[in-house]
Amino acid sequence: MKKFLDMKKRIFIILLSFFLSFSVSAQKFAYVDTDYILENLEQYNSGQKQIDDLSIEWQEELELLYGNIDKLYRNYQAEQILLTEEMRIAREQEIINKEIEAKELQKKRFGPEGDLEKKKKELIRPIQDKVYNAIQEIAELGKYAIIFDKSSSLLMLFSDPRYDKSDDVLERIQNNY
Repeated sequence: MKKFLDMKKRIFIILLSFFLSFSVSAQKFAYVDTDYILENLEQYNSGQKQIDDLSIEWQEELELLYGNIDKLYRNYQAEQILLTEEMRIAREQEIINKEIEAKELQKKRFGPEGDLEKKKKELIRPIQDKVYNAIQEIAELGKYAIIFDKSSSLLMLFSDPRYDKSDDVLERIQNNY
């Protein structure tokens, strides 16, 4: 009886190995380079330029505010000896309030939920969604089991150019969206 069970196990393992090896060999793989795709989309480049321009504008705005705070502080230090207690407290409070305002503006512009992130979601996210949708369509049409992203942190030690579907994705986006 034990030999029969051992034989049954062996046959099951052999059949399972056979089916697994058959199903793995039937799967198709491809890869794309999303950096390459995005760099070749005018929409993405113009959106990225808008974001960069806004970032520079808002950074200059903050630098001006911090420059004014620095000027207030230097003036306060220079005049501190001549000021009454009430005037000194008022000036200190003014400087503190300006610093708080500047930090709040910095958070509003560059924080995790700030204006810059909102602008990225508005301008860049739709383009990334188009890329994802085009990749998904190509995967379905070509019956690919997996499509890797060459530009991500995924390590690709070798990639055969014939499996690069980046140009197909780029073409699909330019023609369909």
